[in-house]
Amino acid sequence: MRFLAKPMGYLLLYLYNLIGNYGISIILFTIIVKLILLPLTLQQLKNTRQMSELQPKLKELQEKYKNDKEKLNIKTMELYKKHKINPMGGCLPLLIQLPIIFGLFSVLRTPTVYITDPKFLQAISESFLWIPNLSNPDPIILPILAGITTYFSMSTANTGAAAQNQTMKTMNMVFPVMILWWGRSFPAGLTLYWVVSNAFQMVQQYFMPKAVTSKEELS
Repeated sequence: MRFLAKPMGYLLLYLYNLIGNYGISIILFTIIVKLILLPLTLQQLKNTRQMSELQPKLKELQEKYKNDKEKLNIKTMELYKKHKINPMGGCLPLLIQLPIIFGLFSVLRTPTVYITDPKFLQAISESFLWIPNLSNPDPIILPILAGITTYFSMSTANTGAAAQNQTMKTMNMVFPVMILWWGRSFPAGLTLYWVVSNAFQMVQQYFMPKAVTSKEELS
């Protein structure tokens, strides 16, 4: 992930030189990343809502062609095509964000590899709020916040019929616990990124319901 970590290191350095606070630089970096990903996030939200609203029609097809799997697949794809829905479209923003997270993880885990500015190298050992060093793990508070915000972020995203899916319900319970556990060993800066990213996403999902296709457009 060096090809991603290097420019991220430059961005963090620029923000730190501008602000003079490592923690706030990470928060601002998070907001910038989320804004860059905003068009893809809107597409993901739109796709998720459309898939949710389409569930009754999908269930009708499943009942009608329950003994003909091939016909069911054909009719399902025709339904997706009719409403211009890509069933995998919601995964794209997540797939794009993962390399960004991995790149940021590399920067925050070993910042001296990607940033050589003496002022920045001193900054990583400064305290932020209750955290004595953002390059070391925060064992309690940030991981708990990461788990809680992950849960509510996923719950907000998975509304409607999609939330009734048992697999999705299980993921909504298991994934936040995994994030909490991982956060206890991640650099605090990365966990801070995750918390702010989730908070930004929840605000985004709350204020942008009109960005998705309405139910009337699917009827």
